[in-house]
Amino acid sequence: MNNLGIVVIGRNEGDRLKTCLVSILEKGSVVYVDSGSTDGSVEFAQSLGINTINLDLGEPFTAARARNAGYQLLTILNPVLEYVQFVDGDCEIVPGWLESARNTLLEQPEVGVVCGRRRERFPQSSIYNLLCDLEWNTPIGDTKACGGDAMMRVQAWEEVGGFNPLLIAGEEPELCVRLREKGWKILRLDQEMTLHDANMTKFSQWWRRNIRAGFAFAEGSWLHGDPPEKHWLKESRSIWLWGLWIPLISLVLIIPTLGWSLGLFLLYPLLVYRIYRYQLSRGYDGKTSGLYAIFCVLGKFPQLLGQIRFHTLRILGKKSQLLEYKEVASHT
Repeated sequence: MNNLGIVVIGRNEGDRLKTCLVSILEKGSVVYVDSGSTDGSVEFAQSLGINTINLDLGEPFTAARARNAGYQLLTILNPVLEYVQFVDGDCEIVPGWLESARNTLLEQPEVGVVCGRRRERFPQSSIYNLLCDLEWNTPIGDTKACGGDAMMRVQAWEEVGGFNPLLIAGEEPELCVRLREKGWKILRLDQEMTLHDANMTKFSQWWRRNIRAGFAFAEGSWLHGDPPEKHWLKESRSIWLWGLWIPLISLVLIIPTLGWSLGLFLLYPLLVYRIYRYQLSRGYDGKTSGLYAIFCVLGKFPQLLGQIRFHTLRILGKKSQLLEYKEVASHT
């Protein structure tokens, strides 16, 4: 596939990166972009004959910045480049995906990005891994956004100038907003794409991940929240409502209402039930649906912290550092 390139990004992914790189050998031009790893990731990639980039430590690390750097090198290495598969270093490309994705882009010239099903490799090893697997099961067909694993058309990428390198999270949906504004379609296929290894076993990791999500929602709505897009405006408003306003109003009005305001807290189990019923309608069992619903509601609180963090830094005119939630991976 001479017209296909692959960009892999990583930071201390250890054996996960090894699995990733082995899955894409001889599938096209490959570039690995490293963001300050200390686990021998760069050396391993080079041992496979893969072109590597070490991001400058003088600038903040972002996935967007890493992907942009990888893309720029690909265009130099492969002058006939037409399609680029982006993949995170903790993911393994499923056999057959690259061929199907490229054929889809070839057959449907109006599609700028194509993605498939990203699955968690070990969903039963922790509640948090399971939540990731559920989160990534988005509807098939035309969609508004892709995730970090996706194949993009070079023509579409060039038209919008790639990822926004300043975003520390949510860079893929933000790119898709700009692509759709130019008339490009985002398509999700009913096909396995990648296996992801979150290795998320602690509540603290899940909490930090949701802080990052809240930050991304806030930044996305700040950039593209105006009509007609209203990007992540609904999500941000929901975070403020459930994470702050309902509990604040309930507590402030305790004395004036003789305690009746505490009844507002009953809205939380109602929200849990609503999400639970929706998950059941999608074919999930009761236990899985219940866990997902509970954590969706609980996630409003760390997401609120992410929202506050974004707007605080915005007002102060400061840049945010990368919000990481993973443990350093084991390696051999």
